Amino acid sequence: MLKNLSILLVAALVCALPFALRPARDAGRWREGDPVLVVVSPHIASIREEFAKGFSKWHAERFGEPVRIDWRNIGGTTEIMRYLQGEYAASFRAWARREGVAAADAALAPRRPEDPAAAAAWDAFRAHDDPADFGCKIDVFFGGGTYDHGAAEAQGLTVPPWPAGDPPAGLFEDADGAAMIPEGLGGEVWRGRAYFSAVLSGFGICANPDRLVELGVTNADGTARQPRAWRDLADPRLVGQVAVTDPTKSGSIAKAFEMILHSTCRDFVLSAGFTPEQIEANEAAIREGREPPFAVAGRTSQAASPATCDLRPATYQQTVEDGWLAGIHLLQRIGANARYFTDAAGKPPQDVSAGDAAAGVCIDFYGRVQAETTRTAEGVDRLLYVTPRGGSSISGDPISLLRGAEHRALGVRFIEYVLSEDGQKLWNGKPGTPGGPEKHALRRLPIRRDFYPDAENPAIDARARARAGTTSDDLLDPAVDAYELAGAFTYEPRWTAAHFSFLRSFVRAMCMDSGEELRAAWRAILAHGGPEACPEAMALLGRMPDEPYAINWANVTAARKDPSLAKGLSPTDLQTEWTKFFRRSYAEARAAAESAAAARRGGFADPGAGTR
Repeated sequence: MLKNLSILLVAALVCALPFALRPARDAGRWREGDPVLVVVSPHIASIREEFAKGFSKWHAERFGEPVRIDWRNIGGTTEIMRYLQGEYAASFRAWARREGVAAADAALAPRRPEDPAAAAAWDAFRAHDDPADFGCKIDVFFGGGTYDHGAAEAQGLTVPPWPAGDPPAGLFEDADGAAMIPEGLGGEVWRGRAYFSAVLSGFGICANPDRLVELGVTNADGTARQPRAWRDLADPRLVGQVAVTDPTKSGSIAKAFEMILHSTCRDFVLSAGFTPEQIEANEAAIREGREPPFAVAGRTSQAASPATCDLRPATYQQTVEDGWLAGIHLLQRIGANARYFTDAAGKPPQDVSAGDAAAGVCIDFYGRVQAETTRTAEGVDRLLYVTPRGGSSISGDPISLLRGAEHRALGVRFIEYVLSEDGQKLWNGKPGTPGGPEKHALRRLPIRRDFYPDAENPAIDARARARAGTTSDDLLDPAVDAYELAGAFTYEPRWTAAHFSFLRSFVRAMCMDSGEELRAAWRAILAHGGPEACPEAMALLGRMPDEPYAINWANVTAARKDPSLAKGLSPTDLQTEWTKFFRRSYAEARAAAESAAAARRGGFADPGAGTR
């Protein structure tokens, strides 16, 4: 009996030994039954991977459980917004039928409708934040531009994660009251009621120095002349050599296109003689419904009259509108030089570094990452990147809590983590450094103020300098310092913000859907002496649609407020009409270039040449 008992005890010890010697459970290792957070994001895989690991560890340390993030990879920000709008519209419509709420389709309108039934549906949608009523089966929207997150807030798709004025301590201000995540800078808005920028980015130009030399884009000493201003991408020597992303697929690249438009406006206004201080005074007056005090450069409106001043340059508003149109033409010329329009925002710097294109429009962090990873062991650059000074604002990629989130508390914690110092360390930390990413250098610009130097606040400055050895980029460098770059650009929302959606559709019609005809016309002009030798062709190339309304700053702004200007055409139909117009104009421009060349030779052009 005793012998049998001993055998049983030994067997029990053998079975228990592996469990007794098993190491303590890894706090970051998720198991079935642990929390799951559902997040939709346009962020690349490396960002998703690092934030999933970081949040799981952070959550386990504070709440005793790791978290698995269920990423929903739908596509770019535009695709995500379409998906969310469709899901919320369908789920609310089903709820409204059960509850007897009429006019359900008005619920997602960005402004409260005047019609009583539509207004009731609008109110009902925003009064519910319970997944048992309706939702989209996703908890958090992470990444994308402020335009789309702002639109999601206006449509009621997202909700504030905290009561108004009561965010977690230390998140937006430090213990001394210094702003850590400002509401905005340089005219850009970085956070609203329901969206909060988590990381900052600018836009710029990437270029391949070897390809530039091959194309003759060089300095006096024969070295590559790096494009440093947006207008450099319209250089005729770059025909067929500029890599561009489709702005209808990437909200970030659509923002880059807006920056090209906006900086051209500013160049015009400054060149006309208006000082930055006068611009600020004029815009403030217009916002307040007053006459701009500097209606003509260098003079106040009270002194401006034909008898007392030269009306050249044009009035302030006319200069803004002229600059806007010049920006549209610059986008067109960049499109004429385009090698392609890709769906992937990260593709242009990759192709430029490989020599498949000479230059491209890109988001800053894609340019910096590709520049570093392709630099040879001998230190030879395969890719050059520059943010045009004064050519790009610094905008944010926000994070938002979605209405009817099934895991609301978890979503709020994830937002807090992403905005906290712990989450911010992932954006630019060197892999393996304390609190940094485990595997991937993300090379993004964190939004928290204490990651950057601050001459006016010694405490913030000291914290930034203490991090210097742990970041992938030198955030103390003025060329990288997001707050320095933001201060070098002043964004005037009135000039271009209302045109963001228009710009996406218009660029597609002007440069993509009619792209074959555009590039053929541009090549014909270059082949027959260039723009100066083909003035008629250039006029046809730059002609803007005049139906259903003439394309100019005033009409585009008015059409946003008054859809009747489109004469009943839907946005899709309007884009189709624009495309037809541009195809005709470009065909005529090509024919005009060839006719002019034939006339100079004393011959005759093929009358059908421009239509083939």
